Amino acid sequence: MAKRIYMADDEASIREVVKRFLESEGYLVNMFETGDALLEAFKAEPCDLVILDVMMPGSNGFVICEAIRKLSTVPIIMLTARDSELDYATGINLGSDDYFTKPFSAMSLVMRVKAIFRRIELDRAGNDTALRNFADISIHLAGKAVQINESAMELTPNEFNLLTYLVENQDRAVSRGELLEKVWGYSSEVETRACDDTVRRLRKKMAQSRASIETVWGFGFRLKERAYRD
Repeated sequence: MAKRIYMADDEASIREVVKRFLESEGYLVNMFETGDALLEAFKAEPCDLVILDVMMPGSNGFVICEAIRKLSTVPIIMLTARDSELDYATGINLGSDDYFTKPFSAMSLVMRVKAIFRRIELDRAGNDTALRNFADISIHLAGKAVQINESAMELTPNEFNLLTYLVENQDRAVSRGELLEKVWGYSSEVETRACDDTVRRLRKKMAQSRASIETVWGFGFRLKERAYRD
């Protein structure tokens, strides 16, 4: 069954180009001039992936992202003309999965969408029922569930996949390039802050855990166990 994508952007030229490229790859695409219209459509009939511009009439993309994330873990890609740390941090905290800064190549966006769906399909094809553990974190692979001291962690698919990969490779540091390839399915040529954004979001959700994600400067990340907390 073809994947359905919702996209909200107030620029008609961008909507037309992206729609044409996505439909050429076999996706079903619904375009909206505002995020509010997209949100109403999503509530009536959820889609498989959402693309949101940040600056739109009515509710901005961050507000819509937050509202959708309360309803679903559907992948969300943000489009922004403002390449600032504040924008990235806002998107991270609200649950977006990736960013594109305008202007961007429609083909690059399509490649990013394809990589996200490919990763999801690989996850669904797995039948591993084992557990993965590190410090006080337990990962149930089949159920896509994570617990800290038996308390559930609510994770998006990318957060779950990244944390699982780090736990499975807990004996070494993992480069950003490797994480982008294994978790997102991106080639090493793709420029994205998805990895760093997702790590920052995970760190916030792991604040009460004895496990932490340590940055290996200029390389990537590794798991570390903090001293026992009372």
